[in-house]
Formats: sequence, C-alpha cells, structure tokens
Amino acid sequence: MVFNVLVFYGSAAGSWCPAREVTACCLSCTRGAGHRLALGAMAQRPWRRTGLKHPPLVALGVLLALALLALTHLPPPPTGDHGRARSLRMAPAPISLSPAPRPRQDTATTLCGDKPPARGTRRRQGDSRRLRELGMPSPSPCVERPCRRGDAQHGDRLRLGGTAPPWLSDDDIQKMKLMAYGQVVSKTRVPAHGQVLRVHLHAEGDPQPTGPQGDCGDGRCGLIKRPGDLYEVVAFHLDRVLGLNRSLPAVARRFSSPILPYSYTNGATRPVIWWAPDVQHLEDTNNDQNSCALGWLQYQEMLRTYGRAPVVGDVPCKSIQHGEWGRLALFDFLLQVHDRLDRYCCGFEPDPSEPCVEEMLHEKCRNPAELVLVHILVRSSAPSRLVFIDNAGRPQQPEAKLNFRLLQGIDSFPEMAVAVLRSGCLGRRLLESLYVDRELWDSQGGAAGLRPLLRTLERRGQVLLRYLQERNLTAVRDTPR
Repeated sequence: MVFNVLVFYGSAAGSWCPAREVTACCLSCTRGAGHRLALGAMAQRPWRRTGLKHPPLVALGVLLALALLALTHLPPPPTGDHGRARSLRMAPAPISLSPAPRPRQDTATTLCGDKPPARGTRRRQGDSRRLRELGMPSPSPCVERPCRRGDAQHGDRLRLGGTAPPWLSDDDIQKMKLMAYGQVVSKTRVPAHGQVLRVHLHAEGDPQPTGPQGDCGDGRCGLIKRPGDLYEVVAFHLDRVLGLNRSLPAVARRFSSPILPYSYTNGATRPVIWWAPDVQHLEDTNNDQNSCALGWLQYQEMLRTYGRAPVVGDVPCKSIQHGEWGRLALFDFLLQVHDRLDRYCCGFEPDPSEPCVEEMLHEKCRNPAELVLVHILVRSSAPSRLVFIDNAGRPQQPEAKLNFRLLQGIDSFPEMAVAVLRSGCLGRRLLESLYVDRELWDSQGGAAGLRPLLRTLERRGQVLLRYLQERNLTAVRDTPR
C-alpha cells in the first residue's frame, strides 16, 4: 500500500510538493544562489509550522488505524458443531468415567447416499442461516445435503414433502401417514391397558367402511397411548437412525374425533403406534405378553452356550436369531427400558415410587429362578426377529443409576448401530428425523426443547462404547432388514 504522505516545501515557489515529485522539486530548489541553505532548512520548516510529527510516525499511526479497522470487520467466532455451543438448558452432568473412545472420522455419512464433502469444500452461502431458522446448529460433517422431495405444505402433521431422512423406508412413511391423517372409524379397549385405545383408521383413497371396523387384520389400526408416552415416538426414530428396524412406526397426534372419549380430544398430544396384526402371543392368559416364555436364568444360559453346542430339545425362543439379543440390549440400554429384561429393577437401586417396588417385584431379585422376561415378541411373518413394543423408557434416569444388567451376557452388538454411536452424529440425525413429525416437534418446543433429551441419549451412547471397549466386545454385521 502506497501512502502519499511525505511532502516537501519548495523555498523558491513557496508551494507543497507531493512525495512522488520530490526529485523535480529538489531540482527547482537548487536553481540560483543561496538555494542550498534553503534546501537544508526545507526538512524542518514545514513540520514546525504545521505541528505535524515526523513522517515515519505518521505512517505508523495510519497502519495501526487500518489494522484496528480490519479487526472490527472480522466474522464472529463459529457456533454449533464447530465452536462453542449455544447457551441451552443442560441435562445433569455425566458420571465420572474414563474418556470415551474418540469417534472414528471415517464413519460420517451424508444423506441420500452422498459422499462426505472433500476437505476444503466450501458450503453454500445461506446454509447456516436456514438451519438456524429450524433451530439447528451450524452444518457439521454428519449432515450435508438432505434429500429434497418438494416443499411441505403449511399445517401438515408430517413434513415428508421437504426433508426425507433415508433411514425412514417407504413402508415407514406409508404407516406414519396412516397414523397421522387416518380418520377414526371405530375404537376398542385393550385388555389390561385401561388408558390405551385401539382404533381403526380410514385413509384417504381407501374404500369407505360399510359397518363397524373391529378387525385389525388389514393393518389399518393404531394404539393411542397416554400423553406421557410420547417418548415412544422418539424411540421409533432412534430405532431407525441406528439401523435396528425392530420397533413399530409411531407419530404424535391430537385428536378431535367424536368417536373418542373427551379425554382423548382435549387437545393433548398423544403417541399413536401402528398395530401389527401378526404379532404372536402365547395362549396362556398369565403370560400373553410374550411370544415365547423365557426366564432370566434360561436367557443367560442361552447367551452363554450359543455357538458352542448344537441346539437340541425344547429350547425356548430357539427361532430367534442370536444377534437379536444384542439389538435389544443396546436399544433398551440407551432408552433405559427395564420392562423386557429387568422388570424387577435388579440392576439398580429403585426409588420407593417405582412400580417394581410398589408391586413388590424388586424383592424377587433374591431368587433369580423366579425372574422372567416380558414383551419378548416376534411376528409370524418374521419369527426370527424380535419386535420392540412399549419403548417409552426413562429419559430422566440419572447416569448414576444406569442399568447395566440389561447388557449382561451380550458378547456382540450390531455393527451399524455402533458405527452411528462412534460417528458422533446420533444427536444431529435424531434432530433431523424428529423434525419430520410436526406435532411432536411443536409439542416439545422444537430443537431447543429436544436437545437435552438428545444429549442424554448421546452420553448414554458414549457410556455404552466405553463398556464395549473395556470388555473387548465386538460389533457384528447386521442381518437383513
């Protein structure tokens, strides 16, 4: 940068000369007698008259002023995934454990099968602003270019016209639409579940019902549960993000049908879970919540002897693949679902208000032979794969009381789910997936209201990864969906 700051004063003409014309000025000053003395005084006289400082000091001052001006125009420090997080309400601090294994950088994937961006790739201007409008942090390597399938219509309960996460299959989307938009044409009470209604739904384009619709064999029924069970919708999206694909599609919805009782139409948001018509139940009325009867000791023996001896005789639940138990244990640990593997709360010290204490189940922990598993279910269309139901675990379970008994006996876990946990992208992918369900999103206060829950799931995932690392457990390739 060139500054024309230095000037000289010509004694003969009494005029200012720019620095770039100093040579000509000096030549004109030397013409005639006595001009050499004037030239000697030329360097001092103008500075004394004008009060200016020495020229180098002037140039230094100008440079300092320009540097300060440049600092004021620097961009603000980054936020979100690449810098300091925004100030949000935080869940309780995690328990003190050894550092979790560092996430593998090569496991990050993008939506629609796009490859991760090359190093140095610039993001398009405006991407961060659009994500901030959704309440999401700035872009990260976890998500770059979501699938676009047109714009979602204002007021839609499902935002499937905009971003469609690839982990939601076409069958998932079809069932979610039925649960979110289907007209209630009949209702039925579910035995032993007083606050749960099974409803038959009529979707647009279906033949008009001609009479009472009590049979759900056509796959067009759903279970309306309590408002406090909305966590089941989060559990469904967690299942899909992890690639487990064992829970049933679920959405959040508010009802206004005159067929339903007032308590179901008072404006409260409730979860609606798709009713699978081919789930198998035992004929025993005391154990009809299982497809096969399995005690805790039998379960542990089955896990211990798998692959070491051929299956002979009447082994309970022998049709279920061995890898299914790793899926179940991982899923239940992240959600802290105790009802299936530890309904007696033997893996932690329960509070006096816990159902397992009030129903005196916890006392049976002294005799493991009395402990049984519950909600071990399969479908007749896929008897080798488990079905996860009643997944509204315990989001408020403190980390000091995490139930590690749910993991007991498991020697391997599904490879894809472990990769997602290691990638560090679980929370962000869940946030994008939950954004599809407008009713759930709005009822929980958007991204700001959901983030504490997602952080809890992320921390539990890190605890699980440490558990795998400390015990040198393996991740196995997933079985077909």
